[in-house]
Amino acid sequence: MSFFISDAMAEGAEAAAGGGWEGIIPLVLLFVVFYFLLIRPQQKKVKEHKALVEAIKKGDEVVTYGGLAGKIVEMGDAFCDIEIAENVVVKVERQNVSRLLPKGTLKGE
Repeated sequence: MSFFISDAMAEGAEAAAGGGWEGIIPLVLLFVVFYFLLIRPQQKKVKEHKALVEAIKKGDEVVTYGGLAGKIVEMGDAFCDIEIAENVVVKVERQNVSRLLPKGTLKGE
């Protein structure tokens, strides 16, 4: 039977020395890299968007995530009415406002 299976040599085997820190260090480093490259920038972006949504007011010119550009004519708690053309008003959720345009941007069109 020793022809197919080699005999075990127990005399050369030693227990692995050291704590468990060597195995944990790469996981900690991976988490730190993910935090600074993915999690932290996303949290910063969410914070900036929340501040933008709270700061918009009637008369501001905005662009929505859907690409509509217009002037805010009415504000509510969750929705705002945006005039995208003369006598054309759409109701959008405040969270869908992606950015604030400088005053007078839409007059040039």
